[in-house]
Amino acid sequence: MKVQNVCVLGATGSIGVSTLDVVARHPDRFSVYAISAYSRIDRLAELACTHNARVVVVPDATAAQDFAGFWPGGRPMPEIRVGAEALALTAADGEVDTVMAAIVGTAGLPAALAAAQAGKRVLLANKEALVAAGGLFMQAVRENGAELLPIDSEHNAIFQCLPEDNERARAPVQPAKGVRRLLLTASGGPFRTTALEALHDVTPEQACAHPNWSMGRKISVDSATMLNKGLEVIEAHWLFSMDADRIQVLIHPQSLVHSMVEYEDGSILAQLGQPDMRTPIAYGLGFPERIKSGVGLFELARMRQLDSEPPEAGRFPCLSLAYEALRSGQTSCINLNAANEVAVDRFLAGGIRYTEIPRIIGECLERLDSTSSVPNTLEDVLEQDRHARAIAAELCLMRA
Repeated sequence: MKVQNVCVLGATGSIGVSTLDVVARHPDRFSVYAISAYSRIDRLAELACTHNARVVVVPDATAAQDFAGFWPGGRPMPEIRVGAEALALTAADGEVDTVMAAIVGTAGLPAALAAAQAGKRVLLANKEALVAAGGLFMQAVRENGAELLPIDSEHNAIFQCLPEDNERARAPVQPAKGVRRLLLTASGGPFRTTALEALHDVTPEQACAHPNWSMGRKISVDSATMLNKGLEVIEAHWLFSMDADRIQVLIHPQSLVHSMVEYEDGSILAQLGQPDMRTPIAYGLGFPERIKSGVGLFELARMRQLDSEPPEAGRFPCLSLAYEALRSGQTSCINLNAANEVAVDRFLAGGIRYTEIPRIIGECLERLDSTSSVPNTLEDVLEQDRHARAIAAELCLMRA
């Protein structure tokens, strides 16, 4: 068996660390070729040392100098590559077989797209690759013989519940035969039962206190607003070639059913498991085989209830905004994502209130032309993203 060389983009985040954990459990199958980080360079050096990475990618010369300073003496230092262009070139490196795309935000889009264009197996944990550039990304997968394995627990669950088909990872252009609906589950976040009038005074610390998952601050806020679920609806549209009307969101507070597929005959297949990202990561790394992830036994007998309920529109307006953006087209999805990133950043910095996040997104969508032509290149996508961010930043200042 050929050992796969793995590149982990965003190695110091929770997905990156979990990926390296799974890889380390299978030294006969995987080798760490390259890892990257934007910050926490000390942690990057530690991970590179532990996993014998041959290449590291850092954002600038200062970070490269810091990495060298953190590197322990007495052993060869990995090659240090610098900058966004180096990140994309590393993702497309001929030595690389599998790329974990786990950089948060639009910053992760160019490298993820480069991996697809180079025909790699892409383990996609970066939402923006599909939300902002779904058409371009899926076209790159199809035209270059890449494999696309979704790593978000919800999309990974759907992928597992679809009919067995060797082309599942090859960017299908139509829904799988016999599938009626996709059912995306959501925990409901920390404010599922909070009084609506109390949301005005929510703090960043409260918004980041997710009841089930350990995640970064930005994605934790997205989970609280359910904007993340809206982004996942957009992703599901591209991944599974499914219209918005056939993608439903259900709140499932236990986070044990990760998502479901409903078939035309009335059957519903669900994927269950512990809320541990090593399960979908192991599935992506080993596909089509099942490999050990390090996740313990799932004691179903101890689970006394599996609740579900529809999301409350007045509590989660960001979810409705995402559906509207998907129906409007790719440009509107770019605007949605960009406005959200700016608004969440301002909220986490204490610049706006929690309840202003959906208002800023909504106003940004109204002000921007969402009916313009579909972006044809990565440069088109990034230019629209910059424009939307400027508008969102202006709106944030108005509400500060």
